[in-house]
Amino acid sequence: MDAATLTYDTLRFGEFEDFPETAEPVWILGREFSALTEKDDILSDVASRLWFTYRKNFQPIGGTGPTSDTGWGCMLRCGQMILGEALVCRHLGRDWRWVRGQKQKEEYYSILNAFIDKKDSYYSIHQIAQMGVGEGKSIGQWYGPNTVAQVLKKLSVFDTWSRLAMHVAMDNTVVIEEIKRLCMPWLNFAGAACSEVGLELNGCLEGACALAEEETALWRPLVLLIPLRLGLSDINEAYIETLKQCFMLPQSLGVIGGKPNSAHYFIGFVGEELIYLDPHTTQPAVEPCEDGQVPDDTYHCQHPPCRMHICELDPSIAVGFFCRTEDDFDDWCLRIRKLSCSKEGLPMFELVDSQPSHLINADVLNLTPDFSDSDRLERFFDSEDEEFEILSL
Repeated sequence: MDAATLTYDTLRFGEFEDFPETAEPVWILGREFSALTEKDDILSDVASRLWFTYRKNFQPIGGTGPTSDTGWGCMLRCGQMILGEALVCRHLGRDWRWVRGQKQKEEYYSILNAFIDKKDSYYSIHQIAQMGVGEGKSIGQWYGPNTVAQVLKKLSVFDTWSRLAMHVAMDNTVVIEEIKRLCMPWLNFAGAACSEVGLELNGCLEGACALAEEETALWRPLVLLIPLRLGLSDINEAYIETLKQCFMLPQSLGVIGGKPNSAHYFIGFVGEELIYLDPHTTQPAVEPCEDGQVPDDTYHCQHPPCRMHICELDPSIAVGFFCRTEDDFDDWCLRIRKLSCSKEGLPMFELVDSQPSHLINADVLNLTPDFSDSDRLERFFDSEDEEFEILSL
């Protein structure tokens, strides 16, 4: 049976390989588990992640477009999953757990409503596909991890409830100064506030400075996505240990990427196997109830998650991290620098204090692949003429 035509009931009652009986630790988004003694906790944690899959019979995209994303929307759904995890961490916390049939907090339903397959939801398949149209991607065209990261970044601006600061780090480089300006933009004019605003307040300079000092304590929660290419046609084994370490960081949002014929949302690993949520299941579109709640069973993977050997991973990926506070980000920087000094693996990206002069402005949006047609590698997905986007080294 073609994975793209699987139904939820097929998955729910089908045969799934259970977690291996191994003493090796299981890492899921910064949490460590034992497969021998905490199997129920592992399954509960996996089931609590938002699982976005292909849907059918939703409103036509753009009014006259497709009513299903089967066969082309797998990476878009993976983008929804990694952002959904960020919103869960933002509004509910990493330790929040979903229990089937149990009424959840209002914040949970607000998060789900942001992804419902309707044109007016912040991060719906409609919004992602149509935002891509404005950047040269036709509806139904497959996105690479970099493209979906860039589109989600643009959509996040309209999500005033979450107030996210989303940064897509290009050129394999994370610039600390850029992120601090993004998450604390008022730092750029705090000094001006003490002089200029004070004049407007009839000389109440002390009050203006006090206000500016209060504002500098704020931090917009950071979603950091880092598109990477870890090899040419196959992943370079020198990066494997470093990639695994990313899943062990408390700030981890996982990885979006895939393998030939599939795009997946990777949430952890056990031994040499990656643990992932698979979007290649076509389910009916869901309509919210009148009270805003959402029938949510199909948004949670209630069977053991899929696994694949890490060497099968396509080298084009995007790694995600979430930092709720400035302290979280500073801690992440310390951990990344420590990893960079480790001899266990090759660093996947560079962390620098300020913008290197040779790099272009990282805020410039460019969704076109930066490689020539002669260098293009064909990666087919869902038996369609889709390509895995190739990023430059």
